[in-house]
Amino acid sequence: MTSTLTILEPCPGVYVYYDGRVAGVRLHSQRPNWLDDGAYQLGVASYAIVDGEQALVYDTHISLDHAQAIRRHLESLGVTSIRVVLSHWHKDHVAGNAVFADCEIIALRLTAEKLSENREKIETATPPIRPLVMPNRLFEQTLTFAIGKRQVELHHFAIHSADGNVIWLPEERLLLAGDTLEDTVTYVSEADQTATHVAELTRLRQWPIARILPAHGDRDRIAAGGYGPELIDANRRYIERLTSAIAADAPIGTLKDFIADELATGAILYFEPYETVHQSNIERVRAALGTR
Repeated sequence: MTSTLTILEPCPGVYVYYDGRVAGVRLHSQRPNWLDDGAYQLGVASYAIVDGEQALVYDTHISLDHAQAIRRHLESLGVTSIRVVLSHWHKDHVAGNAVFADCEIIALRLTAEKLSENREKIETATPPIRPLVMPNRLFEQTLTFAIGKRQVELHHFAIHSADGNVIWLPEERLLLAGDTLEDTVTYVSEADQTATHVAELTRLRQWPIARILPAHGDRDRIAAGGYGPELIDANRRYIERLTSAIAADAPIGTLKDFIADELATGAILYFEPYETVHQSNIERVRAALGTR
């Protein structure tokens, strides 16, 4: 299950567990399923922040095997104390929770509520996440603590999902973004909340961010240290342009043409499977706006 998993260190003491974007490879089944046709096809990363014997794991990846690989790697580094932080409630971010059931699992209260509401669907999904291990420490908006000597801040941003939770390392000016930011484009999972997402992206852009590490993006760019704050602008402009075009019943066309300006600047990189995400976004926004 983890034959294509790679471990990267884009910043000192920040590790990436990256899998996916491997042509012709499927991990679970040849039949449609959330793991292969979503996270793995688009590329997925979980993260760990390590200082001495302490570590913070940001999302538990797409399977128990992946979570076990993360834990083994951390223990090989001499880590004896692990905390887990969940970026939000979607399956590809909580599938490995059971491997960390003996650890503190931190999440927004909204995340716990969403997991509880959707527990049966998650545990009977294809592949199933059973048992779904729930977070055991909840917070509302912000939470600050230390991993070793590293200051860590958690912040709520309602982007992509109402329960978006990012990690901010103020000393490094490094943002671990979860699904609040994505390359090539954001997946519009809550199409009736696009105005909120745009407002929250605008708020996020005010931060003094130097580098961004998303859950879904290009492996080489992540390995090289991540994205610049221009990724925020690219995600915001995509949502604004998409909603405006659909409201005006204007032609949209392919994703590659639709985001040509952002591709030209290098803020984002084109990855062909996101054409399917783009078409899904169009359908979702049209349904939310009540247009054809």
